[in-house]
Formats: sequence, structure tokens, C-alpha cells
Amino acid sequence: MPRRGFLGRDFFEAHFLECARDLVGCELVWNGCAGRIVETEAYAVLGDEACHTFARAGARAFVERNPAGAAYVYLNYGIHWLLNVLVKGEAEQGIILIRALEPTRGIPLMEERRRTTSQRALCSGPGKLAQALGIRGTDHERSLCSGAGIGFRPGNRSVSVVCDTRIGISRAKDLPWRFLEEGSPYVSVQPGGAGARALDRRGKKDQAGGTGLAL
Repeated sequence: MPRRGFLGRDFFEAHFLECARDLVGCELVWNGCAGRIVETEAYAVLGDEACHTFARAGARAFVERNPAGAAYVYLNYGIHWLLNVLVKGEAEQGIILIRALEPTRGIPLMEERRRTTSQRALCSGPGKLAQALGIRGTDHERSLCSGAGIGFRPGNRSVSVVCDTRIGISRAKDLPWRFLEEGSPYVSVQPGGAGARALDRRGKKDQAGGTGLAL
């Protein structure tokens, strides 16, 4: 059972695009440090050429053996650890990259790890936030739903969300599966691509990437 106040596994047993959107505004807590999620990026387990599962048997095996809410942590280009969370809805499964945070707690430790005092620069990218929080490869496959000092807390205020095309990939670049807090200065890259669109506060204004999911 998750510790009181943390998101449980059922949160991650939804459609991966819904989950990616709804994580924006939540707080990621990691061993005394924390930050509000201001940017996520979604990848489909099936049929998404930009997802690790498309070409990596190890990634497909990870999905098979782990429940929703498990951490998928990998080393990007041999340099930066990146934190993702597994989502397993009844109809669709996906992996969500946590792209950027607004720091909220443990800031002195994050500054020490990142060697910067600029709060905007602490977690404004997936590699930066992993370094700031101390996320390592040993965190791969750990549950993010136990609440034992690590996990997600619901947001405490309403958030206006914008979706845009994904970045930093060479395939399936046209899908608007990057979700950002509108107006946040802490995101990795401000929205503005061809796929950028605002979602209403109920999150039901547009269609996402032709999936048929009403966002």
C-alpha cells in the first residue's frame, strides 16, 4: 500500500497519455528532495518507433515483468540517467519520461549535486533532474508507488497544460505527446512546435496524436 498522500499504483493503471498529462503539477519526491513536475513525455509500448520497446528486447521484458508504477531508469548516451515510469492501462501501455521539475524541497543538496545555484537550471531537463535528485541505475525497476521516501504526490493547485511534439528523438517526431505546464520557466524547452496546442483545464479540448483519446 502507498504511504498516505502518495499516488498509488491505480494512478498508473490508466491510458499512458492521460497519465502523462495528469502527472504535470504533481510533486516528485526523492529521498528528501522534491520538485513539481512541469514537463513529461509519453511513449507507447506498442508501435512507437521512438520507444525503447520498439527495438530493445530488454525493454519489452521490463514491461512484461513489472507492474504499473515501476521505474524505468536508463543511461542516455552513456552520460545521463533518465527517470521514466511504467503505465499499464487496460487498452494501452506506455512509458513516461519525467522531463523537468520546479524544485520545491532539498534545494541546497540539489545545488550541490548540480554545481549551480540557478533554480531554473537545476531540473530543467531529464538528465539534470536525475542528477539533482541523485537518481541512479540502481533505481531501475523500483516501485514508485510504495511511498517509502520516493514517489509522487498529487498537485495542490490547478494546472493549465499545453501539449507539444516530442523532442530529442529522430523517429515519430510529429506526435504531440510532450505535456507542459503552461507558462512555466522550468521546462526543458518551451512549447512552440507545429504540434503545440493548449488543453483546457478539464483536459478535454483536443485529440492527442490520432490515438482517439480525448484529452
